[in-house]
Amino acid sequence: MKTVFAVGVGPGSPKYVTEQVKEIIQNCDVVIGYKYTLKTIEQLLSEKEVHEITMQNQEEIYQKIKNNSEGKVLVVPFTGDVNFSESEVVDRLIEIFGDVQIIPGVSSVQLAASKATIPLDKAKVITMHISTSIEEKKIELQKALIDGFSVVLIPRPWPSVPEKHFMPSEVAKYLKKNGFDTTKFKVSVFENLSMDEESCFDGCINDLEGKEFSDLTVMVFKQAKLESYIDLKN
Repeated sequence: MKTVFAVGVGPGSPKYVTEQVKEIIQNCDVVIGYKYTLKTIEQLLSEKEVHEITMQNQEEIYQKIKNNSEGKVLVVPFTGDVNFSESEVVDRLIEIFGDVQIIPGVSSVQLAASKATIPLDKAKVITMHISTSIEEKKIELQKALIDGFSVVLIPRPWPSVPEKHFMPSEVAKYLKKNGFDTTKFKVSVFENLSMDEESCFDGCINDLEGKEFSDLTVMVFKQAKLESYIDLKN
């Protein structure tokens, strides 16, 4: 490959694709991405060589492109920001292609924090959206809540493997099992952020038990208190 870009294309709406990312896509030769991610940038894909991938076939396609696209520019788009919840794939791209230029995007974490008025510098951001064990991250969630932090959490959809599935209902049951009074903790659950079908659930953690949410979900546990510069002067 001549150049390989890993780019963030935002949470779903084309409005959140940055001008820099648009320019890179418009000037590339090959695009490899997941169905939902490609949908976000479909208006930029005219006359491009496009490969839709799944978790099952991505390795095969990456290797095929590496061996048959000499001198071409490759773009691998990621939903949200490349630098969050995508490290496993980005690391593999670097192993395969060597130098990979990373271009950031707008993450659903940023949108969720904004809608919940949660300052990220006073919150813990935790992603369960990885293929390896999340047990340490579960402990991290507990500690953050006990310590009074707001938490922006990306749950993990894995319906085909129930023991790895950790969506809002499973989060609620897990916290109750570990001694939290889930009738008192407030939580917001955002789905399909930036899209026409965007929705938000507001309630207590225990209300989440038995409720189903889409893969495109972000949870916010709000515990932050207002602390303006006026407060800091007193």
